[in-house]
Amino acid sequence: MRVSTMLVGAVLAALAASASATLPNPVMFVTQVPVPGDDVAARTVTSSFANHLGSTAAAPRGGDLMLLAPNGTLRNLTAEAGYGSTGAGGFQDANAIAVRDPTVHWSGTKAVFSMVVGAPATAGANATYLWQLYEVTNFGAGQTATIAKVANQPPYNNIEPAYLSDGTLVFVSDRPRNGAPQLYPINDEYRGQEANSGLWRLDPSNGALTLLEHTPSGSFHPIVDQAGRLLFTRWDHLMQDNNNNPLNPTPQYTVFDWTSEAANASTATAVDLYPEPINEPAGSPINPFEINQFFPWQVNQDGTREEILNHLGRHELSVGINKTFANDSNLVVFNAATSGRTNPNAIYNCHQMREDLRPAKAGRILCVDSQEFGTHVSGQIVAINAPLGANAHDITVQYITNRATALPFTASGNIGHFRDPLPLSDGSLVAAFSPTPLAEPGPAGAPATYQFRLTTLSANDTANGNAINSGTLTGGAGINKSVSYYANGTLVSYSGALWEIEPVEVAARSAPTAQTEPALAAPEQAAFATANVAEADIRAFLKTQGLALLVMRNVTSRDAADQQQPYNLHVAVAGGTQTLGNANQLYDISEMQFFESDQVRGFGTPAAPLPGRRTLTRYLNDAHAVRFNPNAATNPGAQPIAADGSVALFVPAQRAMTWTTLAPASSPNNPAWVAANAPVVRERYWIEYQPGEIRACDGCHGVNVTNQAGLPAATNTPQALIDLLAWWKLHDDEIFYDGYGP
Repeated sequence: MRVSTMLVGAVLAALAASASATLPNPVMFVTQVPVPGDDVAARTVTSSFANHLGSTAAAPRGGDLMLLAPNGTLRNLTAEAGYGSTGAGGFQDANAIAVRDPTVHWSGTKAVFSMVVGAPATAGANATYLWQLYEVTNFGAGQTATIAKVANQPPYNNIEPAYLSDGTLVFVSDRPRNGAPQLYPINDEYRGQEANSGLWRLDPSNGALTLLEHTPSGSFHPIVDQAGRLLFTRWDHLMQDNNNNPLNPTPQYTVFDWTSEAANASTATAVDLYPEPINEPAGSPINPFEINQFFPWQVNQDGTREEILNHLGRHELSVGINKTFANDSNLVVFNAATSGRTNPNAIYNCHQMREDLRPAKAGRILCVDSQEFGTHVSGQIVAINAPLGANAHDITVQYITNRATALPFTASGNIGHFRDPLPLSDGSLVAAFSPTPLAEPGPAGAPATYQFRLTTLSANDTANGNAINSGTLTGGAGINKSVSYYANGTLVSYSGALWEIEPVEVAARSAPTAQTEPALAAPEQAAFATANVAEADIRAFLKTQGLALLVMRNVTSRDAADQQQPYNLHVAVAGGTQTLGNANQLYDISEMQFFESDQVRGFGTPAAPLPGRRTLTRYLNDAHAVRFNPNAATNPGAQPIAADGSVALFVPAQRAMTWTTLAPASSPNNPAWVAANAPVVRERYWIEYQPGEIRACDGCHGVNVTNQAGLPAATNTPQALIDLLAWWKLHDDEIFYDGYGP
């Protein structure tokens, strides 16, 4: 059934006629001059990625930071504090601003947000504009708002800030991981467009800056939940470069490789090592691989223990997953509808996370399931019920609005699209809504067709996909403004209602106790005791060297749900362990190969390179990690798998890592489609660690309830860790002699 023009018109009329909603507390939000276009080339403030750019084309000037009181009083906080254009007739001049991402402090008396200041004065003006962090205070009743720029922040685009439990700031930045200028801008793994580097912590009082989470293609919208976890959305795109795909008829760029991340690196032919190719010729035993998802992630506030929220993954959330080896009939194509998993409701993505802050609802995370283009990251509101400690196997997704609102099609139930869900303290729900069921951009140069207004919804936690709008917050025709500004050398004019987006509730609440790295589990404690090495000594060594310690107990053990990669696995050494899901095809593995994210892909030509670099998987080559790992493996970047299935090694901190198990040089068991020293089971995500972190996992794809053999997670004392610690202890005189130096 198609949504009729009459229905859409009725919704618009109802919204325009509705009165202001009753609020339990003030709501702070931003207005935004509508952004025309949201297609594959768009890089704007409301895009799903590359949304951190400060140009007027990406972020039209003229919006403000607003505060709506429960009695309906509306205040323009940026104007109160003296910010905004003073140009005649609404011309956006050197004082022009755009505003985004407010977050309220635990005290409820101040808020941090991002703002870009300035606009071109003429068509030919050329300047760089950066999003920077600002703090607003004195916005209580009877006060005049004051705004100050946050001190000691890096000179990059800094967006989406939030307060950590100790009052310091976490934010997203496009500062390169190590600050090296030749790596700027960061180019994402998808289209090679500008990306951010992850989550950063800033102590404005002293300028201490820490990379809490490194990602090659971008992280977004960090929040601190009631349990003290730092939650965020991450764009997972660990795949080969489509610009270097020989079967891609229209690559966006020509490509080459730099031999290192150094400014004086030489150039080489472009090579993609990992994972599988995006396309495979007909008849190939390997299925092509692409991944493109925005899933909820978590990390401790000190940057340790990065993982998808509650260890959720594609098997718990996605619609389907292809198998890796086309020739293996024992592997199956995952289908959510027939999988028997607990969660009945699949999602594609999870944008703009907010937690339901009622104590009884801790861990209930609302977000927007939206496709990546066409809707300004608006779609269906969903809730993921993931309290601290909940097993991924038991976690469910709840549809709040109709499933048809997830995608821009005229399907029954699609009244339009939502973004920025805000569950309020009284249990009600607010979101930005546009009654536009179809996609934008529309014709080139056409005005924006989306009309985001803040609305209340008819239901929150009681909804079963049936929540609809019950009234606008600002009432009437909304907030109207006339502006003009230069964008890409063209004078653009707009007159009409501004978008109302990114609401936050202004209320005091207790700062939660920050989650920190947990104590080592019994198997790893036993390994330290057996090797007679003090955990404190290893942690001190790791911190001074900028390393982490990674331990895998038994890489033959895999979660029972994952039957898309080989799961009948045997360690090909004398007495090697094996874990079997059935009596079908067996795979021998002998080494675990590790890759680090190196920004070495160049676009353009070696003679005329474009700015910035894209991340590629490169064999582990970090000088410190290589120095302090025993070199006993056949393949580059690899470590041998011990007979008990365990692996242990030192890895670089604050640099994303991934890995794969490898087949031995020869095997009586492996099928013909697995070559010698070839990947067998591949990790699908980048994972990052902090200096001094010791990260232990039970297997390769950790177990939720049981593994492929119906057994619980591995609890063996990892022999590989004992061996690594013993090697480290044997060399400790040398290591301690140079003061843990390089």
